[in-house]
Amino acid sequence: MKAELLPLDLIDPGEWAEVADICGSPAWVGRMAEMGIRSGCKLQMLQQGQPCLLKVEGCRLSLRGECDCLILVRPLTLKK
Repeated sequence: MKAELLPLDLIDPGEWAEVADICGSPAWVGRMAEMGIRSGCKLQMLQQGQPCLLKVEGCRLSLRGECDCLILVRPLTLKK
């Protein structure tokens, strides 16, 4: 069973998630893809808020404004 989709801003610090969908203009979706945030990628929330801080593909990214609400993710439970 697949986990429910949530806006990125509802993921707690330290939690991992898989990007399920990115909503917005084609230019904005393309910009997110350039930064490594695309459907199927895994990311970790490092810090919530404005700006939020994410770990994506080994890089730390800062997102400002309301853009994190346009990113829908599926929370992951990673085995240690």
